[in-house]
Amino acid sequence: MERKTKIIATISDRRCSKEFIAGLYEAGMNVVRINSAHATLDGANEIVDNVRSISDKIAILIDTKGPEVRTSSIENDGAVELVQGEKINIKGGTGFSTKECIYISATNACAKIPDGASLLIDDGDIEIKILSHVGDSMVGVVCNSGTLKSHKSVNIPDVHIPLPSVTDKDKEYIKWAIKKGVDFIAHSFVRGKDDLMEVREIIDEYQSNIKIISKIENREGVDNIDEILKYSYGIMIARGDLGIEIPAEQIPSIQRNLVKKCVENKSPVIVATQMLQSMIKNPRATRAEVNDIASAIYQRADAIMLSGETASGDYPKEAVMTMDRVAREVEQDTNAIIDIEFNDITNSITAQLSRSAVRACLNLPITAVIIDTLSGRTGRYLSSFRGERPIYAVCYCRHVARELALSYGVFAEYQEPSQIHKHFLYNRLEQLENSKKITKEDLVVVVGGDYGAKQGASFLEICSVINLQQKYVSQNTQRHD
Repeated sequence: MERKTKIIATISDRRCSKEFIAGLYEAGMNVVRINSAHATLDGANEIVDNVRSISDKIAILIDTKGPEVRTSSIENDGAVELVQGEKINIKGGTGFSTKECIYISATNACAKIPDGASLLIDDGDIEIKILSHVGDSMVGVVCNSGTLKSHKSVNIPDVHIPLPSVTDKDKEYIKWAIKKGVDFIAHSFVRGKDDLMEVREIIDEYQSNIKIISKIENREGVDNIDEILKYSYGIMIARGDLGIEIPAEQIPSIQRNLVKKCVENKSPVIVATQMLQSMIKNPRATRAEVNDIASAIYQRADAIMLSGETASGDYPKEAVMTMDRVAREVEQDTNAIIDIEFNDITNSITAQLSRSAVRACLNLPITAVIIDTLSGRTGRYLSSFRGERPIYAVCYCRHVARELALSYGVFAEYQEPSQIHKHFLYNRLEQLENSKKITKEDLVVVVGGDYGAKQGASFLEICSVINLQQKYVSQNTQRHD
């Protein structure tokens, strides 16, 4: 069986050769992620060009930096040793950070941070507890010793700092992504719909098809998930910052609930961050990491993501292969169907046919589900039920085929739009038969529409491959008589 859970691999512009990308693709990568925080536009251009030269089936996702707080530079790009128990000043601004004073990028932050709050620096490696405010600065005490370097992340759990949702750099990268034909924008630190509307305005201005993935990285994002889902194509559970903003012991239940909401909403959901962290330096995963991957798959996430493991790690291809093996094994042990409620759907006929198709696969020896789709909606609906059988989709837009690379259990192929709509089925059956994915004797489910792809699904048919092929030939012969 083909692996249904999709794999996202982060690619750095420092290591993005065609040979490297092809190796990850062969190992099982479905989506390439570019982190704009660590890539130049020239480097991102090279990544996209090289990915497209390997395969037009690989989707590309780019992160924005979003509204984040960071420490300032340290003179001569050095480091500052902070010692537990020592007091230190914190100010908003751009001066050099020193042992006596740390500057943070949010100039208005000090007025919003109360006494007693914690500043967690560099993914929580350094904690500073705020003792008091003096003028426009704060006085804090270092809770644990550590080395501070330039431009490190700053998290202030349960404190809202008013920051612009889309920075000037974000705008530059969003416009670049639209012009370059990137498939997804993963917007960082989404707190609510207002953060997304700024991105949406840019997309609409350029009349782009690019889809928005909301990165859930703080308490506000978790609390406002229902609102966020209404304005997003999908979400990414970014457990790095989320695990700093929220107590770590709460993350497993939050992850499970977010995945469940996305499945019910028919929105792709990605589980990300440190899934195979040890494989940055080691050739084999820990048992805990394997269980972490398995947990996300049991919860039915659409995709699992690699970050430093493939961007800069010593064993990038091995990391993808490890994810692939774990996913294949766990998928054999999952329940066959999720009976979701039909909330906020745009076409109830498509939803009902999708559920019936997946249920039919439980009761009959069906090998595959075959669909055609213009917008990808039918594929996403079928995917949401998390059936056992693969969904082979014919797409009439290349970008839709790549979008479905992020959907559980969907395997999409682009096909030129045909004047005779049912050509899609004959061509797809022939492709699948030639690639040994089906045989003439196999039973398949077809979900399609008699009124054109724009009108959505209108029928469900269960038949053997050979009978479908003979039916098509017969109809086509009569049409030309």
